[in-house]
Amino acid sequence: MTHKLKFAAIGLASALVVCVGAAQAQTTQAPAEVRAGTYKLDPNHSKITWSVSHQGFSTYVGQFASVNGTLTLDPKAPAASALEVTIDTASLGTLNPALDTHVKSAAFLDVAKFPTATFKATRVKVTGARTADITGDLTLHGVTKPVTLQATFNQAGAGSGGKYTLGFAGAAHLKRSEFGITSFVPAVSDDVTLQIESEFKAVP
Repeated sequence: MTHKLKFAAIGLASALVVCVGAAQAQTTQAPAEVRAGTYKLDPNHSKITWSVSHQGFSTYVGQFASVNGTLTLDPKAPAASALEVTIDTASLGTLNPALDTHVKSAAFLDVAKFPTATFKATRVKVTGARTADITGDLTLHGVTKPVTLQATFNQAGAGSGGKYTLGFAGAAHLKRSEFGITSFVPAVSDDVTLQIESEFKAVP
């Protein structure tokens, strides 16, 4: 390798180190360092996974792939945060076309009659350095009931396309019978577990 190529390689490596360091410096896992403002949920990097027990033998798992929402927060006043989410129930998928059709039918979600489900936060309670309980009104299958989401803040910083991004994980539990979805209980469990992964992009 010539001296010029060596210097070029060293220069490139140094530039990469600087870029990686800068990217790492742009992220934080400290909620207090998050930028206050309004954020829009990124549907390409946000999913809701649900699971139910089938006769105790196995667990059915599926996802809602189309989710939209907004989040407004101020790290100095997290309890005053506002969160609203809309779920396209027809976006449900299980990787089994026959099961998808069955769950979307009037026997379960009845997506033709109830094309969306919504969640609107009513209370935010900080429970740890990076965790909070978010209680809100979930409207599903035409019924509105309170549900509490256990949320964990992942990090904030420059995400896809360099946009300032917030990342969260969450979990919630509900009884589908409370929302009028009673078919095949208890063979298909009344208890439903939700796992949530979400990214929110800052609104300019």
